[in-house]
Amino acid sequence: MSQQNALFDSSLKALTPEGVEFVLFPAGLPVRTLAYAIDKIIQLIIIIVTSTTISILRESMGLWLAMIINFIVNWFYHVICELAFRGQSPGKRMTGIRVVKNDGSPVDPSASFLRNLMRFADTFFFFFPIAFITIAASRGFRRIGDWAAGTLVVYTSMAKNNPRGSLSLFLEKYEPVTAARPLSYEEKQAVLNFARRYPLLGEARANEIAGIYAPCLKSGDSALTDAAFLLGIARKLSGEI
Repeated sequence: MSQQNALFDSSLKALTPEGVEFVLFPAGLPVRTLAYAIDKIIQLIIIIVTSTTISILRESMGLWLAMIINFIVNWFYHVICELAFRGQSPGKRMTGIRVVKNDGSPVDPSASFLRNLMRFADTFFFFFPIAFITIAASRGFRRIGDWAAGTLVVYTSMAKNNPRGSLSLFLEKYEPVTAARPLSYEEKQAVLNFARRYPLLGEARANEIAGIYAPCLKSGDSALTDAAFLLGIARKLSGEI
């Protein structure tokens, strides 16, 4: 179960300069791909709108101005957004993730510029598998730009939207679920720890983590999401302790 536990928990511990330890929850490939796609659509809209407006001028400098704006949008859109909105571009904000430094502190100008400058390596000649492989295979889901800049893309805390009182109170809204096989003590603790951390994960990240382990405990098709299935097991376990 120790190997399963390692897969089940992809969180990272961070230590602030003041010596305070806390946990970061790195964002995986699916949600980062969605955020990137949203941002590319927004970038395209900006370029189309500005280029159309400039073309109305019908002057020779209009083409050069359009090229400059295209360059700024392509190379500095993410930097400007990350610095202006605490590590979030519109795509990241919509998907509930943000860029931070490895110790969890806010991203600074040099780190933001370097991680975005390295996009040419991650997407070399639009060869996106380079970014996909480095994100999927690395601890903390880092692409090359993140390694170079010392940054992480993490889930924004959802604690403010969820109760953090007793575990039993939080699990009351979930129907008890029985696992397909008896659970060891370590497995029970892993499921209960998942339930305790769920308010901090958010639904997308919770289902991403639960998808690694929940199928092993299901006896057949279930209408429940993987996260809800594990929370149902946690509800039953919490009534036993």
